[in-house]
Amino acid sequence: MENSSSMSVEYWVRWQVLVCALIFILPTAIAVVFLRKRGESGVRGTLKPADLWDPCWRNLHPRWLLYYRAFAFVAMAFFLYQTVAAFGFFVFFFYTQWSFALVMVYFALATIVSIRGCRIHGIRPTQNGERDKFLNNNSEEINHGTTSPSKDKENKFELHRNQTPIIEQLRFLDNLLLIVYQTCAGAVMLTDIVFWCLLLPFMTGDNFKLTLLIGCMHSVNAVFLIIESALSRMPFTWFGLIYFVMWSCAYVVFQWVLHACCFTWWPYPFLDLSTPWAPLWYLALALVHIPCYGLYMLLMKAKYTALSGMFPHAFVRSI
Repeated sequence: MENSSSMSVEYWVRWQVLVCALIFILPTAIAVVFLRKRGESGVRGTLKPADLWDPCWRNLHPRWLLYYRAFAFVAMAFFLYQTVAAFGFFVFFFYTQWSFALVMVYFALATIVSIRGCRIHGIRPTQNGERDKFLNNNSEEINHGTTSPSKDKENKFELHRNQTPIIEQLRFLDNLLLIVYQTCAGAVMLTDIVFWCLLLPFMTGDNFKLTLLIGCMHSVNAVFLIIESALSRMPFTWFGLIYFVMWSCAYVVFQWVLHACCFTWWPYPFLDLSTPWAPLWYLALALVHIPCYGLYMLLMKAKYTALSGMFPHAFVRSI
């Protein structure tokens, strides 16, 4: 662990600093190139409006997904509040709290989308009934010669215009929700796997004690998100790996800026740039994003394979 040398010029002119910088700058540049090429089509993929708020279970009303999302948001907000109350805002120095807060943001956005989705679900039969009634009345009026073709065209345009605003207003939130969802999937896998399999076995002694709160912070994020995936019809594609990589790169930049300005302590030993092994650590962290995101992709594949086989009449495939 370094003292004041972390902020010195000598610390930042080491050869391993340049190599580590290239390791996370190159993936970020490649991600930006892919985003510019794919654009909105890469974000939306096979997205349909109902995929955001409709459950993947045929007889399950969307309001139950709304209830779950609201509960998950409140529960995660409670855990995060307890963590900040116990350790202070310094906890946001860690990647764990970054990913935890991101999952909480996802459930907040998902709750908003579900509220609007329940509204759409509730008025859809009424709208369809009004449309059928309008078309029937309009047909009768035409047969009796009481309306003109131009008036008929205006009425149809007005009906179509009144039915579209809800879908149009959701377009930005659709993209944002899908981006956050796919970023969360990789982030929670990385956070929990690194903590339970890499950090915890070596964090023994008087300086660290595993408590129920710490255990929940490194588990309920993944649990809530996996349950969400089992209930919802949110699409999940490999394109989301780009947002996961950019999210982690943003955290590394955040750490580097803080250490260049004032901090001398690294929250994770493998981020320390003073050791000659730093490039290998950074390369391993960059590569581990692929299996972490791939693990969640396997969970989604297992969901469609297993549930569609066990419940062919109740389960609805979205992709």
